[in-house]
Amino acid sequence: MKRALITGAGGQLADELGRWAPDNLEVVALSLEQLDITRTAQIDAALAQYRPHVLINAAAYTAVDLAETHADEAHRVNHHAVDLLREACDGHGARLVHISTDYVFDGCSSRPYLAGDATNPLSVYGASKRDGEAAALRSAQALVVRTAWLYSASGKNFMRTMVRLMQERDDAGTDIRVVADQIGSPTTAAGFARAIWDLEAKGAAGIHHWTDAGVASWYDFAVAIREESAALGLHGGRAAVVPIRTVDYPTPARRPAMSILSKEATWELLGAPSPHWREGLRETLSEFVASVQAVTERTTTKGT
Repeated sequence: MKRALITGAGGQLADELGRWAPDNLEVVALSLEQLDITRTAQIDAALAQYRPHVLINAAAYTAVDLAETHADEAHRVNHHAVDLLREACDGHGARLVHISTDYVFDGCSSRPYLAGDATNPLSVYGASKRDGEAAALRSAQALVVRTAWLYSASGKNFMRTMVRLMQERDDAGTDIRVVADQIGSPTTAAGFARAIWDLEAKGAAGIHHWTDAGVASWYDFAVAIREESAALGLHGGRAAVVPIRTVDYPTPARRPAMSILSKEATWELLGAPSPHWREGLRETLSEFVASVQAVTERTTTKGT
């Protein structure tokens, strides 16, 4: 049986990769405590022990704003560590699959970005991910998959943050202000994980794009979260979502205004398009509700 090694266990993508792995594949997922990807000796030891045919790097420095003042750390994890992984994979006969981001682009394009378009990141985070792509692609068999606006039923992400704020502000009369002039494609971690496994099974190499279909602003996404989560009984839907401009919500790192990724080449390779982001949102919120109910039931059972 073939074996896959996944870095970044405990993160939303690594967890979904484990959940959606093919049945004919043995999966080993290692957390930061188990495998520090910035240390050559630990990488070599893990590859020697598990002998995977593929290593999927789902570990990353993702604190976009903090990276502006911690550039060395961002590049150490998102760039230099990828070079170490690529070198080790080449030495052990494993293929590297590396995850990247829409933030490698500046958002000035008038059309969705193709995989071969020139990059021009606006932030330290984006630059570190761009350099990590280059490091991975020094191996001809490596696969880089870019995605955007990733979220899941667990972990820290925009969907869960919005649901929490809507619950807290349901009766408080406090608005939730959300940026309306940054456009992208909300994407479920579960759908992205399935796409990664499909690309791996196809032996895809080079750069590919995958997000859910359709486009939205962060404001559009928040309004949809309010509607869908209220319909599931998570709150009363009384918190107002108010659109604002990027300039009204300044952050240390600049974000691309339009970071839509073209997926047509990937869809053609896999033989099917992504589901629409709103469909993915409904599924993810339903999963979130089920997980909340399960926790409540366990707590109630312990209490009795």
